[in-house]
Amino acid sequence: MSLQKNNISIEFFPPKTAEGAEKLRIVRNKLVTLQPKYFSVTFGAGGSTQQGTRDTVLEIQREGFEAAPHLSCVGSSPDSLRAILADYKAHGIRRLVALRGDLPSGYGASGATSGEFRYANELIAFIRAETGDWFHIEAAAYPEMHPQAKSPQQDLHSFVRKVHAGANAAITQYFYNADAYFRFVDAVRKEGVDVPVVAGIMPITNYSQLMRFSDMCGAEIPRWIRLKLASFGDDSESIKAFGVDVVTELCARLLDGGAPGLHFYSLNQSVPTLAICAGLNGRI
Repeated sequence: MSLQKNNISIEFFPPKTAEGAEKLRIVRNKLVTLQPKYFSVTFGAGGSTQQGTRDTVLEIQREGFEAAPHLSCVGSSPDSLRAILADYKAHGIRRLVALRGDLPSGYGASGATSGEFRYANELIAFIRAETGDWFHIEAAAYPEMHPQAKSPQQDLHSFVRKVHAGANAAITQYFYNADAYFRFVDAVRKEGVDVPVVAGIMPITNYSQLMRFSDMCGAEIPRWIRLKLASFGDDSESIKAFGVDVVTELCARLLDGGAPGLHFYSLNQSVPTLAICAGLNGRI
């Protein structure tokens, strides 16, 4: 299995300042050398970055690359979503990443939401009802189980509902255990679902940041990786070098095992993703 042209995609978050926007342009200019299939742009908790998402997506599109905005249930009403979808359609955007989204601060874990859609499958069904087959819809998948799911089986069925609602493909939460990914894909196939499940990849560049992200999203960091990262202390160069080695090896195993692609969570940086892809030289 080789990493063919356009088998990678790259995620950005919308910059909040003019300086951040300029930095992202420089990062993007470096990452386009990888010829990604598309760039996705995230959507903040409660829809807090909606305008920034739109601005970044349309700028990427003007540069000649495919861009996929994230859409979130949280904070969205049918009317607001209808307007967003019409706007993206009018601008020729053909791909979306449809998610439940993070609750804004203050909603806690009580189950309360700030919109009329509770789950991503409801959002996906709405998009299909409003726009037909115009959009290619990517949904989220959780090889190690969504942190709020009650069981792996419940989480699997939640994913299947998203596909039945109209998702064309899936992007996983990041993980560092390839077996979790392969077991998840096997379980999905046994449910009769055959959409591509692209592996989400988080480069390792900062130990405390990685621990914080993983605590929030439920991604497991294997004990041996945690111990090794902790042993480097403040030696950021050693952390980055180790991170490149570990994640490159993970990507190679995923591709060799049949993963249809890699989706890099870039954190608006170019160096880690470029280094990992360079290490996959024989597969590109």
